[in-house]
Amino acid sequence: MLEIKGIAASAGVAIASAFRLEHPDYTVHQENVADSDSELKRLDDALAKSQQELEAIKQRTEEQLGAKKAEIFESHLLILNDPELLDAVRDKITSEKVTAQYALDEVAKQFISMFENMKSAYLRERAADMRDVTKRVLTHLLGLNYINPADISEEVIVIAEDLTPSDTAQLNRQYVKGFTTNIGGRTSHSAIMARSLEIPAVVGTQEVMAQIQIGDTVIVDGLDGKVIVNPSAEVLEQYQLKRDQYLRQIEEWKKLKEVPTQSKDGVHVELGANIGTPNDVTGVLENGGEAVGLYRTEFLYMGRSELPSEDVQFNAYKTVLERMEGKPVVVRTLDIGGDKELPYLDLPKEMNPFLGFRAVRLCLERQDIFRTQLRALLRASVYGNLRIMFPMIATLDEFRQAKALLLDEKQKLTSEGVQVSDSIQLGIMVEIPSTAVLADQFAKEVDFFSIGTNDLIQYTMAADRMNERVSYLYQPYNPAILRLVKMVIDAAHQEGRWVGMCGEMAGDATAIPLLLGLGLDEFSMSATSILPARSQISRLSKAEMEQLAAKAMGMQTAQQVVELVRSIDE
Repeated sequence: MLEIKGIAASAGVAIASAFRLEHPDYTVHQENVADSDSELKRLDDALAKSQQELEAIKQRTEEQLGAKKAEIFESHLLILNDPELLDAVRDKITSEKVTAQYALDEVAKQFISMFENMKSAYLRERAADMRDVTKRVLTHLLGLNYINPADISEEVIVIAEDLTPSDTAQLNRQYVKGFTTNIGGRTSHSAIMARSLEIPAVVGTQEVMAQIQIGDTVIVDGLDGKVIVNPSAEVLEQYQLKRDQYLRQIEEWKKLKEVPTQSKDGVHVELGANIGTPNDVTGVLENGGEAVGLYRTEFLYMGRSELPSEDVQFNAYKTVLERMEGKPVVVRTLDIGGDKELPYLDLPKEMNPFLGFRAVRLCLERQDIFRTQLRALLRASVYGNLRIMFPMIATLDEFRQAKALLLDEKQKLTSEGVQVSDSIQLGIMVEIPSTAVLADQFAKEVDFFSIGTNDLIQYTMAADRMNERVSYLYQPYNPAILRLVKMVIDAAHQEGRWVGMCGEMAGDATAIPLLLGLGLDEFSMSATSILPARSQISRLSKAEMEQLAAKAMGMQTAQQVVELVRSIDE
């Protein structure tokens, strides 16, 4: 028996035989040909087959996971039909008299290298998409015998170096009970899609490919981040019990769908969900969400060749507000910059984009973009309970300028005879330390705060959360972070304002007792985390958690805080 540790990427326990998903050798050697026309035809045939496959995958993904998760395959189809790429391949075939596979491989490598050297994380990710599409076409050109994940017809645990988006989307939940990979993290494509599919997954193990062979019995423990290979009868029985207990736990959580979120001593807090598209509202409602705590509107702007029109935005916001049937919807205005870029805006490259021209800074300068979004939001406001939130606010002047533009557009719409709600709450994300420190002054002018811990933590600790070498400094439970959160909450409550949190910390089982004790009013998280969080809060006493949080803020290290929280379950 062997135990391998990794990252728990998707919750659950799965037990089945190992299936090694190994991509074939795509090595291509230069080979000259006499007949370029036949190579061009081979290329077209391979492209046509790849097109059919991708369209089928896209359709299946839309049916199983929704349009948002299928968007990546739309990107793959765009690459497959990119004239800049294909014209270069065809020119190479005819001018150099080489095989189609060699021409494709050489040209694709140039594109991949170009993407990988870009500063934008969003554009660097396009390199992975280009590599995925190229391998698909090469499979046909080289006549390789590759077992498609969609063809798996028995219960298995998939073992892989990594899973491409195409691989993951083709996993059939009926047969693929779980998967584990050598590389990857909780935010990788495969991990995100695994959670959507509700397939247990452990990633970043570094050694499963070297240690597991076809037919081995494998346990994937997506709760604790472990992979057990060829377990003893006793261990197998233990994990069968653990799997059954988790499945029963899911059924118990479902009973809480319509139950208000309330602590053991009767204090109510609000549990909302973070969404990116109107389609995501289905998950919010199915998991008993009491609000949309963060609607990331940048997804409306991404994956297109031009800015979305006012009507396109209006229809998206209206749909979300109507479907939430009066429950609060916090819409974050455009947050582009950092790792999210819009190629069609052609913004200058920056040495430090996370600290640069992004979010509200961009919107205040590009008022044409900002005013269009504000008009769309104001028009939609009569269809539900709208709350508007400005991101990346560092100074009071920024908030005042953004608010002035909103009020100006409201006045224009009213004068045009367009109905606008008079009960829109206006707030800010607290993600910059200067804003947290000056929260007592901001609280006099805003209706609410939503703490964005993903950025607040990295800015407070001066540690890029994308940089693996300093990832140890990304510490949600550090007493310094807890003190900042407490400072913001106390300042807001002093002025009668409410405070939410929309960063990853809000759905973290270790953080929830602390946040309840610190006085957080609203927790916004991934939709699938809502019911487990509701169950956890129902077992906690707010009064006791206040004492816990006070003790935590007096500690010296994040590890001490973690141990303190764990002690309440002992």
